[in-house]
Amino acid sequence: MVTCYLRYIADPYKLGEFEHYGKLWIPLVEKFGGKHHGYFLPSEGANNVALAMFSFPSLAAYEQYRADSMQDADCQAAFRYAEETRCILSYERSFFRPVFG
Repeated sequence: MVTCYLRYIADPYKLGEFEHYGKLWIPLVEKFGGKHHGYFLPSEGANNVALAMFSFPSLAAYEQYRADSMQDADCQAAFRYAEETRCILSYERSFFRPVFG
């Protein structure tokens, strides 16, 4: 399993738009075989940092999701929404593997 960790710098004046963006992606990741662990919006501390995490069975499955999402109308609409609202200023993506006891 591989977990994608996304750290966003969001426009603090557009957190409502960012929350909507997150709600668009949760079912889309799951549509392509992933398990979404949710979006996490600022509460205390920095008012512009948001997180998201989701997992796929393998890096190959994640890469297939990325390729398929580029052709999917709902995914394209979610990408456009973020561009039009400019709720995301930047983001970084990292990958992790779980360790269980």
